[in-house]
Amino acid sequence: MPGPAAGEGKVPFRNAKEEIRVGFGVQGSEGGGGGREKPGARGQRQDIVWRNVFLMSLLHLGAVYSLVLIPKAQPLTLLWAYFCFLLTALGVTAGAHRLWSHRSYKAKLPLRIFLAAANSMAFQNDIFEWSRDHRVHHKYSETDADPHNARRGFFFSHIGWLFVRKHRDVIEKGRKLDVTDLLADPVVRFQRKYYKISVVLMCFMVPTLVPWCIWGESLWNSYFLASILRYTISLNVTWLVNSVAHMYGNRPYDKNISPRQNPLVTLGAIGEGFHNYHHTFPFDYSASEFGLNFNPTTWFIDFMCWLGLATDRKRATKPMIEARKARTGEGSA
Repeated sequence: MPGPAAGEGKVPFRNAKEEIRVGFGVQGSEGGGGGREKPGARGQRQDIVWRNVFLMSLLHLGAVYSLVLIPKAQPLTLLWAYFCFLLTALGVTAGAHRLWSHRSYKAKLPLRIFLAAANSMAFQNDIFEWSRDHRVHHKYSETDADPHNARRGFFFSHIGWLFVRKHRDVIEKGRKLDVTDLLADPVVRFQRKYYKISVVLMCFMVPTLVPWCIWGESLWNSYFLASILRYTISLNVTWLVNSVAHMYGNRPYDKNISPRQNPLVTLGAIGEGFHNYHHTFPFDYSASEFGLNFNPTTWFIDFMCWLGLATDRKRATKPMIEARKARTGEGSA
């Protein structure tokens, strides 16, 4: 359902029993879960969404089966699957995350259209919903209002949060955020209105049909490798930012928050693993102090700037970074 016009200033929300879309469809953000909140959740019972559990289990079983098909597939198919993974990742990292959630740079219409299409290939909820929930995550990190609160454990922050209905605090706090900038973007509104169609096309049809039509790969191999396996890996890589990067690593910028610097997550999530830095300086388009040091998302944004399709990249200054390290980083007083 598309959002209302930006001028109305109202954000469409479902009621407190809002069902999280997983698989067909999935809610994501930079995302053991049980049916109940742990102490501190004010005794709220969060019902398990069994449809989501079933679909996610089915998806992961399909991904495991896909591994058997790798030796049988043509090399071009494997390269294509990896290329689709990169497009998928950029739709989240350069698109929903750094552009629409944090407004860390500006993108012209052709680039926004490309990133919206890539975001539909990622199938982690539409740009509006992803960005809204991610802003809630930053504003209320590690509280009941955080959609994937890492204080509830690894499993919950990785995937378990998708198996239960949203905590009421997530919904209540989300209603109070100003997201009129998202609703003012016609690309965001268009993608939200036609999201299901765009997901079927970008996440499943295009990845499957290209190898079959162009170099004669079997539909079976194409579907399981370029769609199912690629989609499952991309989901879990995104979820590693929510789980691993909130639990394991160092905190050179702010020792008082949970997010960490994790090089393994950085490798998988094309530059999103500098998470202590990102939560300290969320406006920085590079999401890292180190600029181009293995940060493919930053490389992409810089290339788009060189082409004239992106502008106004925001950066934390060196004095600002050093002052923050000295004040709150590990090793500070």
